[in-house]
Amino acid sequence: MLARFGRLLFSSAIIGIGVETLICSYVSGHSPGPHYKVVPVIPWLPAIPGLAYPVGAILILCGAGLLFQRTLVVSSITLGALMSLCGLAFDVPRHPDLMSAPWRTNVLEPIAIGCLAWLAPGLGGIPRWLHGTSRYLLAFALIVFGIAHFQILIFIANMVPGWIPWHWFWTVLFGVAFISAGVSFATGYLQRWAALGVGLMFALWTVTIHLPPVLSFLRIPDATQDPDKWSDVFIVIAIWGGSWALVRDLRDRK
Repeated sequence: MLARFGRLLFSSAIIGIGVETLICSYVSGHSPGPHYKVVPVIPWLPAIPGLAYPVGAILILCGAGLLFQRTLVVSSITLGALMSLCGLAFDVPRHPDLMSAPWRTNVLEPIAIGCLAWLAPGLGGIPRWLHGTSRYLLAFALIVFGIAHFQILIFIANMVPGWIPWHWFWTVLFGVAFISAGVSFATGYLQRWAALGVGLMFALWTVTIHLPPVLSFLRIPDATQDPDKWSDVFIVIAIWGGSWALVRDLRDRK
């Protein structure tokens, strides 16, 4: 049940990213300024409607296809390739610094989502080399996410809501958890626990950090919606659901 629920969350988040891509391509008022040259949705595309519209449509179709066993493999391979290609082709040249904040968000987040998509069918559904490559790329992304918790510890600690105590403690704990999960995926030991833990972390961040600002905007009449806030919600839900969807299929090394 946990794996099915995770796949449903993952699929819903991908459909949400696709819908937001279409909306941001159509509504010029969502652009933060005249020098904003990308569609502010993960994956961050050049602000070219002829490119953004088909990408948004493909994301919606892939998200829906993940729900059905007959289309699962095709949808997962297509989604993984699209996310990884966008991250590498559009964002790596603009952000060459490996440990910079834009590199972590614009490059590693779509790659992490792409890897979760590739891993969704399980080892028997995709080639073995793709399954292994996805695990190592996902491990790399998680380790970099964990290191970032120590690089910008104060900034991340300030994101924790005020009603939660011990901001620094939770920031350090989640940083260690990220690195531990990355090592687990890379080595093959305790992968199921790593997938469960990563999903739990992102579930907590969804309900405590990312969802409340969006709900606040919805309660304010005529409030301008921030596409980055919506993107954040879809991203954390995608990684939350995609991680839990792996719990059933990952095989731990003895």
